[in-house]
Amino acid sequence: MRNVLSGLAVAAVAVIGAGAAEARPMEIEDLPKVRHAGNLAVSPDGAAFAYTVGAPRNLFEGDEDGAADAHLYVIRNGGAPVKFVGGEGAISGVQFAPDGDSVIFRAKRGEDKHASLYSISLDGGEATRLFGHVAAVGDYALSPNGDRLYFAATDKKEEDKALKDKGFNAYAYEENLRFASIWSVSLRAEDAEAEKLYNGGHVSGIELSADGRTLVAAVAPTPLVDDSLMKRRMHVIDAADGRVRAVVETPGKIGQFRISPDSSRIAFHAATDISDTSDGVLMVADIRNGGFRQLTPDALQHIVDVEWLGDDEILAVAHRGVGSALAVYDEAGEEQRVLNVSDDLVARNAAVGGGRIAMIADAPVHPRAVFAVRDGGAQKLSNHNEWLAGVDLAEQTTFTYEARDGRAIEGLLITPAGRKPRRGWPLILTVHGGPEAHFSDGWITRYSEPGQFAAGDGYAVFYPNYRGSTGRGVAFAKEHQNDYAGKEFNDLVDGVDALVEAGIVDRARVGVTGGSYGGYASMWGASAQSEHFAASVAFVGISNQVSKFGTSDIPWEMYHVHSTKWPWDDDNWANLLERSPLYHVGKSTTPTLILHGARDTRVHPSQSMEFYRSMKVRTDTPVRLVFYPDEGHGNRKAAAQLDYSYRLMRWMDVYLADGDSRDAPMPDFDLGLEEKLGLESDN
Repeated sequence: MRNVLSGLAVAAVAVIGAGAAEARPMEIEDLPKVRHAGNLAVSPDGAAFAYTVGAPRNLFEGDEDGAADAHLYVIRNGGAPVKFVGGEGAISGVQFAPDGDSVIFRAKRGEDKHASLYSISLDGGEATRLFGHVAAVGDYALSPNGDRLYFAATDKKEEDKALKDKGFNAYAYEENLRFASIWSVSLRAEDAEAEKLYNGGHVSGIELSADGRTLVAAVAPTPLVDDSLMKRRMHVIDAADGRVRAVVETPGKIGQFRISPDSSRIAFHAATDISDTSDGVLMVADIRNGGFRQLTPDALQHIVDVEWLGDDEILAVAHRGVGSALAVYDEAGEEQRVLNVSDDLVARNAAVGGGRIAMIADAPVHPRAVFAVRDGGAQKLSNHNEWLAGVDLAEQTTFTYEARDGRAIEGLLITPAGRKPRRGWPLILTVHGGPEAHFSDGWITRYSEPGQFAAGDGYAVFYPNYRGSTGRGVAFAKEHQNDYAGKEFNDLVDGVDALVEAGIVDRARVGVTGGSYGGYASMWGASAQSEHFAASVAFVGISNQVSKFGTSDIPWEMYHVHSTKWPWDDDNWANLLERSPLYHVGKSTTPTLILHGARDTRVHPSQSMEFYRSMKVRTDTPVRLVFYPDEGHGNRKAAAQLDYSYRLMRWMDVYLADGDSRDAPMPDFDLGLEEKLGLESDN
């Protein structure tokens, strides 16, 4: 096991140690205090950085329930961050005006019915409304002189209110879709009306070339999620007349894209082929004809962001294993250098302007923050989590183990402070979704991934990057294909075995949790692998691969990048059923808590209902199903997130208790939230 807490982490621990008498572990009640920086932009002269900071609603301090707000901050000349726009609402789409004197952003403010475009001067003052539309303003670009705006938006929503008021609210599934087009409007002419420039599909992202002549847009055939994942392509569009000059016919998923300063090429990251699970390979396209080249198809990494450094070099934020790198490539795909950034940091995205590089990065000891990247390294410029100075964070290390077939698997291990129990700590195995995702060695605690607050309660928490994870190249990410719940979930059990053999955890006190594909793993662990897990908490999970196909909004992605077969191919129905937790639920002895958003379209709530009903009828094992009425594929609102965290830990506390706890009665449904929030009960 390799301990990666060095440098920054050691310094942080030393600071905490100075006030050790007051330091305490992290708790669930701390989650609303966590602030992440994001949406970073650098001014044209490089002198200012603008970014947003996510601010969750804090119900413990009397906030109203809702999704997290996002505030706008500016750092000038390396000074302290200054809040420019606060309050309720989410700011997004942060850019600098071409002259660099103001910051442009999207927000829904005041009397706005939809998200509009605002501007605020770097000299301060109030933000002014730059432009509003009949629908929300999506991605946008400003002309080089700032006098014209290009943006993505839908037409005005038309509905017959008289009929709706009479109760006629039926709708046709996957019909009457609202397409986003590209619009153009003059910002100089008073009361100018936007004109539709391009409507050849559903537009979700746009870039304007430096010479102002060409737009590059990400266009899908329809707004359906499956089309946006599997069929989006970059269209090269004339900014004057909306004519499509070329289409970059990549074979699969696409990610971020940037036009070169000389307006001749597009740097982007995308999938190598239609079956590639993610958009992690660096590519370059010719803006004139759409021809493209794959630069890093065999690299053991996953590209998550790209920027141009001049006309001939590309800066790529590359995730490599559980770490990251700011790698500079030439157009031939040769890595020229890696910028000097601490190994303790995980870079998430970068921004460039005026010869300056900024990045958003996090570490095991702090959430995402703004850094200036210089020749001598990375300088941290923001800290919106001062409260962490009074928290004694648990140790986070990289743990690498050998799976049963010899494959090396990486994961991240958080262990409690203090002396390890004689038989080892109880373990919460935390499984990521996708599976085309990965855990990086940064800040990995959130409402459904309990790392630090679980360690504060005496649990070890392990985050494995099992087969199918990104970060280790295309081939590793494809190793789960056509093998649902096979090697990928065996990797999870093998990780537990390795931790037991290392004397770190107690084999009899192992729980499993995760959301989406991690929820699938948690249901599989509670059924087919029930002997290994004393508790399971499954979130928006898959229980039946047969019915999931007919109820999910991603059937083409399921086929191309997961199963590689249709259910009706080669008697695949039986195989899908056998790879479903529902098929094995009758042998479950693992107490299981199931949680699901009632509005989930990715994994339909019926998946949780099927597992619950079968487990309840076929076994005497404790099982509970909890729905969140206003949530989808993951909880967005503060109350639902807080409720989830408390339920997760209560379930683990009961069924991972020392001794024979699988037969313990289910915990009371009442979480005692009135007392925790200082409310008066109605009872």
